Amino acid sequence: MSSSVFAAALAASVLVLSSVGGAQTADLPPVPTENAAVGVRPLALLDSLEAGPLKEKLSQCVGQEMKVSDWSIGHRGAPLEFPEHSRESYIAAARQGAGVIECDVAFTKDRELVCRHAQCDLATTTDILTRPELASKCSDPFTPADAANGVEATATCCTSDLTLAEFMTLNAKMDSSDKTATTAEAFQGGNPTWRSTLYSPGTVMSHKDYIQLIKGLGRKFTPELKTPEVEMPYEGDYSQEAYAAQMIEDYKEAGVPASDVYPQSFLLDDVKYWIENYPEFGQQAVYLDDRYETLEGFDPMKPETFQPTMQELAESGVKIVAPPLWMLVTAGENGAIVPSPYADEAKAAGLDIITWSLERSGPLAGGGGWYYQSISDVVDSDGDMLRLLDTLANDTGVIGVFSDWPATTTFFANCLGLGMAE
Repeated sequence: MSSSVFAAALAASVLVLSSVGGAQTADLPPVPTENAAVGVRPLALLDSLEAGPLKEKLSQCVGQEMKVSDWSIGHRGAPLEFPEHSRESYIAAARQGAGVIECDVAFTKDRELVCRHAQCDLATTTDILTRPELASKCSDPFTPADAANGVEATATCCTSDLTLAEFMTLNAKMDSSDKTATTAEAFQGGNPTWRSTLYSPGTVMSHKDYIQLIKGLGRKFTPELKTPEVEMPYEGDYSQEAYAAQMIEDYKEAGVPASDVYPQSFLLDDVKYWIENYPEFGQQAVYLDDRYETLEGFDPMKPETFQPTMQELAESGVKIVAPPLWMLVTAGENGAIVPSPYADEAKAAGLDIITWSLERSGPLAGGGGWYYQSISDVVDSDGDMLRLLDTLANDTGVIGVFSDWPATTTFFANCLGLGMAE
């Protein structure tokens, strides 16, 4: 196929993608079922990796055919360059070889489920503030900045402020805001320089549309039940348990096997609910561990601070824990990246580990920021992402890594034979 013919075919597929509504199989764009296109990003990371055995090993993979890997998880799709939780972002993740793709699940005013990273992030992830008829429904409408008095611009718009029909008219955008803005239009800015707006706007997704899309693409699912930002039970009778059940019921209704679903939550009670009430789905339920934030004194480097202990988590039925990257590693001798006590304790208890999120920190020249805080002293270039993945794969034994650009984790997984179809 000539480049011009291919470009025309691709443009036609994009027109299909931009339509609002259900993702029917006939509408699917060209996405290989087994192969992956990783592009130049992983190679750029490889170029900046320090010389040594790891670089030699990974260099041998350059040019080989890449396959889809379940070890490579699309974090909100591929939001390094595509608006998160948009149809376009999910498709990009699938094309990059992510075997598992995430939908963060929130509920609307009429109690339908949609894909948003947080229940109240619409002001920063969609164009709602430029839509007066919808902006007027926001919990806290846009308030301009007042530089003279040191006041930042603010707005809070929630999925629960809108019905599903209203939500589906929104356009997704890169997650950003300009706190110095004096107009709603200007508040839409603030995108980090290392992320692109080239592929904006995007198509927002309901949870059911996400299921149909990912099912049609032949990938697996990892829906995260977002912690509500409104009082529960919502409107007095929509309980947390009903919310958790509704998410799983959507998969059952769509005929998706439980083995293809990794339901997640930061709330341990949600995970236990699935284990008890949906045991087939509970087998792969993921406890997103944020005890670094919610448990006073918790330190991933000090097992004595773990409450509950890893063994107690395992005994309660939890099989998979998912902490952020930094909790699993620490700095070793001679600049090495080594497993943390948290990782050792989880492995000793027989727990599987998934972690988040690669490619979310921007350039690592300054130590990598929040996601790399435990190894900031031994991180100074983007190539160090590959060193981190090497430790996570070979020393920690994680079963999957969330990435904002799944091509990177797909490339690495293919080189080491991780998460490949049997």
